[in-house]
Amino acid sequence: MTDLVEQLEAVVGAAHVRAGDAIADDDTHDEALTGHPAVPLAVVRPGCTADVRRILALADDARVPVVARGSGTGLSGGARPVPEGIVVAFDRMRRILEIDTDNHVAVVEPGVTLAQLDEALRPTGLVYPVYPGEMGGSLGGNVATNAGGMRAVRYGVTRHHVLGLELVLAGGEVLRTGGKYVKSSSGYDLTQLVVGSEGTLALVTEVTVKLTPRLAHTATLLAPFATLEQVAAAVSPIVRSGVAPLILEYLDALAMDGVTRAAELDLGIADEVRARAVAYLVVVLEGGDAGRVDADTESAAALVADLGALDVYVLPPTAGAALVAARERAFFVSKAAGADDIVDTVVPRGAVPAFLTRAAELAAAHGALVSGCGHVGDGNVHLSLFQPDPERRRSVLHALFSAARELGGAVSGEHGIGTDKREYFLDLEDPAKVALMRRIKAAFDPHGILGPGRIFADEGGVRR
Repeated sequence: MTDLVEQLEAVVGAAHVRAGDAIADDDTHDEALTGHPAVPLAVVRPGCTADVRRILALADDARVPVVARGSGTGLSGGARPVPEGIVVAFDRMRRILEIDTDNHVAVVEPGVTLAQLDEALRPTGLVYPVYPGEMGGSLGGNVATNAGGMRAVRYGVTRHHVLGLELVLAGGEVLRTGGKYVKSSSGYDLTQLVVGSEGTLALVTEVTVKLTPRLAHTATLLAPFATLEQVAAAVSPIVRSGVAPLILEYLDALAMDGVTRAAELDLGIADEVRARAVAYLVVVLEGGDAGRVDADTESAAALVADLGALDVYVLPPTAGAALVAARERAFFVSKAAGADDIVDTVVPRGAVPAFLTRAAELAAAHGALVSGCGHVGDGNVHLSLFQPDPERRRSVLHALFSAARELGGAVSGEHGIGTDKREYFLDLEDPAKVALMRRIKAAFDPHGILGPGRIFADEGGVRR
C-alpha cells in the first residue's frame, strides 16, 4: 500500500496526496448524521481527466476501492471513505470550461460549485435552475445523486438538465456521452444511466448542463393551515391552476418555528393564527413580467384562501427571500436541535396527505418524534427524526420507507441511497430490479472498486 501511495504521488504530485495522519477530518465523512467517519488509505486530488484516468488504472490493478468526493454535502454517507481505499476528491477540478449562450449550455468540471456557476452566469441572463439547498454543493455531487431541491416543481431535477458527461471507467478508459443537443435516439442513454448512480459506475470529469432564462420577478405567499392534510391537499389545485409555482414547500409548525428562530425572522404572523397553525405552505411565483407575476400572486392567494388557509400573507421581497433562505438551512437547524437522523422519501404528489398521516402514526407507535418539511409540490418529504436508540430508529425508518413504497413512492427522492439507506433500499426494492442493477454495475466496473457499499452491499473481490 505504501507503493500505491507513492504511485499516486507520481500522478498528481505529493502536495495533492494525503495519507495517514495528514488526512483532514473533513475528508472522512459527509453531512449524514448516522454512520461513523472512516480514514482511507489516501485522499487524492486530481487536476485533470488524465490524472483521474491514471488513478483509476492504478486502483483497478491493485483492486483497491475508490470513493468519489465532491463538496461533501451529501446526507446519505455517499462520500464516506472505505478503510484502506482511495478517496478521489474533485475540489481542484473546478473550472468552468465554457458558457455557450447560443446553445444555452455550460460545460464544467465536477468540482465547480452551484454558487460558482451561478455567479458566472449572472451577466449572461441565464441560470442553472437546480437549487438543492446547499449552494456549496458541487456539480459532480449533484450528478451523482440526481439532486433536486425546492425548484424541482417547476424545473425538474438534475437529470432534466444534464445533456452530456465525460466519464472515466474503473480501468481508466475515458468516454463521452451526450453533448450540446437536447434530443437523441441513438442507442442507450448512458448519460442518464450515470446520473444518480452515486459514483458506482464511473467517475464524472466533465458535465454539460442545460441553462434557462433568468427571470427577474418573484413573489412569495405564506399560508398557515390548521392541518397537514389541508396543506398537502392544496398542492394539486395550485399546480392545476396554471400559475406554475417556482417553489411549493410545506413546513410543519415545529420546522417553521425552528428555521425562523434560527434566522431571527419575523414574518408578521398574528399570534392567534400561529397558535392554530399546524403547518405552513410556501408558494413562490416567478416570471419575466412584473404585472403577470402580480396577477398570478392575486389569483394564487385567492385560491389558497378558498382551500382553507387560516390566512394568506404576501411577503415583501426581502422577507420572502429570507424565508426561502431560512428553509434551505432547515437541515442545520434540525442538526443543531439534536435530530438523530434526517431523511428524505418520495411519494406521488397526490399521496402526500396519506403519507404524512401515516408518518405521524408510525412515529407515535415507535416512541419517536418527527418534524417535517419538504418539496410538497413533487411529493418529496423530508423528515427530521428524534429517536436516539439505534434499533428503534432503524425500525421506524424501515416502517416509514415501507409506507412510502406502499403508496407508490421510493426510499429516496434526492439524497440518494449511499451507505446509510442501503439496507432499506435492498430490503424494499424489487429483487429482480436490484439484480439487473448489479449486472449493469458489473459491466461498468468488473472488479467492483467504485463506491463499494453504496447502493449495494460490498462487492466481492475488492482487496481491503
